[in-house]
Amino acid sequence: MKNMFRSIFFVTLFSVTSQFAHAELRVDVNKGTMNPIPIAVTNFVARDPSGQEFSTSIPQVIASDLSGTGLFRMIDPRAFIQDAGSMQTQIRFAEWKAINAQALVNGTVTKTPDGRTRVEFRLFDVYGQQQLTGMAYMTTPQNWRRIAHIISDEIYKRLTGEGGYFDTRIVYIAESGPATKRIKRLAIMDQDGANNRYLTDGNNLVLTPRFSPNTQTITYLSYVGNKPRVYIYDLETGRQEVVGDFNGMTFAPRFSPDGGKVIMTLSKNGNSDIYTMDLRSKSPRKLTDSPAIDTSPSYSPDGGKVAFESDRGGTQQIYIMNADGSNQRRITFGDGRYASPVWSPRGDLIAFVKMLKGQFYIGVIRPDGTGERLLSNAFHMEGPTWAPNGRVISFFKEIPSGKSRVAKLYSIDLTGHNERQLKVPGDGSDPAWSPLNP
Repeated sequence: MKNMFRSIFFVTLFSVTSQFAHAELRVDVNKGTMNPIPIAVTNFVARDPSGQEFSTSIPQVIASDLSGTGLFRMIDPRAFIQDAGSMQTQIRFAEWKAINAQALVNGTVTKTPDGRTRVEFRLFDVYGQQQLTGMAYMTTPQNWRRIAHIISDEIYKRLTGEGGYFDTRIVYIAESGPATKRIKRLAIMDQDGANNRYLTDGNNLVLTPRFSPNTQTITYLSYVGNKPRVYIYDLETGRQEVVGDFNGMTFAPRFSPDGGKVIMTLSKNGNSDIYTMDLRSKSPRKLTDSPAIDTSPSYSPDGGKVAFESDRGGTQQIYIMNADGSNQRRITFGDGRYASPVWSPRGDLIAFVKMLKGQFYIGVIRPDGTGERLLSNAFHMEGPTWAPNGRVISFFKEIPSGKSRVAKLYSIDLTGHNERQLKVPGDGSDPAWSPLNP
């Protein structure tokens, strides 16, 4: 797996948007599934036999990425009038308009003399009868899925004006076995569930993995001999390093935005407070000093503030403080209890878990405490984590199943309209979404 996620390919812009567009084709991300845009994604043209498989598999992944957002409606290929080959010389826009396509994607796959694969794609505005963008990528054949995700990100960005999130990974806890003897392993997958692999063997309990800002390392909590230890795992080399033994810790630390520190909750003498630790010096610094339980800290994307959970007011609520521990203030005042705050990568919202009248909710709120919105609810749900564009949240639900419960991973967009179960081989919990791959 070494070097697999490095930027090993070259990207070339070979077309630009026309300056004489009739009307800009744009998708409103705030409407979710209300008005999905019809888009046609054709098979790519293989320039030689070796690219034949990629010419169909790459468009399939692109179509799956885009349709999964709820913002796009894929037009059935059986309705296509023009074939992919003839599109290389001329796009017959009237024929695509006749099947109600508003956007159109096509491309080519070519094997180069050095054994690499060149993948090109073009995105068209059917009604404006113009090419919106086009890119070419050079990579090794085994990296074809990542190329498909990067193309999806380019299409999403061009049509929504927002950054994409398809070229990312999710680390999570893979669960198996009976409820009384649950096996929990650290696992990682692409955001669409592909390339799933296990990072630990299940001999020790693991919890709450967190990605670093550089996407190549994660922290997680493991109980070795019933003693909680925090590990840093290097995804590129597979090397694991013990950060320290932390008695009383129940959640793994989170990284600071610059990756130089972690922030955590430590319980000492029956009292839980929030600490930061410099990863070079391993020197902890205490940020809160309250007789209450202060836990679940999360940095703002600029590193200047921290959201955390505390029961100092009598019930679990969300508070914000400056990164040095000063100016601590409560931001949630609604009914119920609030927990697990996680700051959006955009900085505009904080995701949380709410408990009210026997139900769990995933919601978002502005850092000033206004604009609370509840996106989804269930018997039990936890672990919100943000996609890098700040438009989608992943989490897990525990669902009663006979005398036991099953845990499944889900995602939902900020409109609350597009909830999906993520594909994992078995049960899963505690997801953590990576930044975009480098």
